[in-house]
Amino acid sequence: MSRRIRLLYMEGVLPLRSQTVYHAVGYSMRADTPNTIIMVSPNAPYVCVGYHQDMQKEVDLEYCTAHGLPVYRREVGGGAVYLDNGQLFTQWIFHREDLPASLEERFKLYIDPLVATYQELGINAIHRPINDIHVNGKKIGGTGAAQMGIAEILVGSLMYTFDKRTMSQVLKVPSEKMRDKIFESLEAYMTTMTEQLGSTPDRVMVKDLYMKKVAEALGAEIYEGEWTAEEEAMAQEIDARFTSDEWLYQKGRLQQPGVKIHQDVHIVETAFKSQGGLIRIIARLCEGRIDDVSISGDFTLLPVFALGALEQSLRGISATPETLKSKIEEAYYRLSIQSPGVTPADFTTAIMNAVTPPQPA
Repeated sequence: MSRRIRLLYMEGVLPLRSQTVYHAVGYSMRADTPNTIIMVSPNAPYVCVGYHQDMQKEVDLEYCTAHGLPVYRREVGGGAVYLDNGQLFTQWIFHREDLPASLEERFKLYIDPLVATYQELGINAIHRPINDIHVNGKKIGGTGAAQMGIAEILVGSLMYTFDKRTMSQVLKVPSEKMRDKIFESLEAYMTTMTEQLGSTPDRVMVKDLYMKKVAEALGAEIYEGEWTAEEEAMAQEIDARFTSDEWLYQKGRLQQPGVKIHQDVHIVETAFKSQGGLIRIIARLCEGRIDDVSISGDFTLLPVFALGALEQSLRGISATPETLKSKIEEAYYRLSIQSPGVTPADFTTAIMNAVTPPQPA
């Protein structure tokens, strides 16, 4: 890697800005912009949903409103998560040619310095493919990827602490029993630096250690740089977009509303768990064909426009496994889609589960 890497260290910014900073650097990136790593934390808690998620299905909005928790949608896949100052987000905004072409290799390059940082602190962390970090069977962080303008984005965090109780409260679940089970599972299968070490390590020390590990992994010089006026202007534009209802509520709505529902037209919904994440399907069927379909979930899928193009390509086709799989595979080839852990067969299964739900025994 020939370029020097700029570090932007931003502890304690507004919650919204902790998400929009890396979007702003990505969309502002030009040929001469340095590869950039942002280390940022929010000064107050909030909830963030993945790019492909339906916010109203994933988040308990009444709870968030009652407890003053803003909810934002990022342009990165993955699931809904409660975030606060207990996490230091590590965001890479790089030129495409400076990262591996495959998402699996890209995640490994991004995760290796995080693992090395934890290990030097005395935490037995390992990379658990595709994009998780585990300590003795417990998760200490996940990662995500996106494309913005000419930039490739990788995001994750260094986990000092994590409020598991509040995380279980902000998710939308069918019952309090289910909520209790989520909390028990978070307790059993998530961990943090503070839990592992018995105390919270010094943040500046951790930052310097992480930067050392990144420099070693990439063979590049890292320098503390400046946030530019152009990036600030872009961030303000994205701040406005990220707080608009149009952006927040965009997923999960069927297009072409107002079509009369009668005996030949009905709307179906289902969810399917693939290796790479949950796939939610809402489909409108008309005489055995897919009249419209909305796909959402906590998976990662690139390029960013591909999900909408995939939905569009399925409209009007016969709702059979063979036709669906063929059409989805064609879209994957035509758009060079990458979706770690999620295959065309998974999308086919998810849609067919909606079209022909399993009959009770």
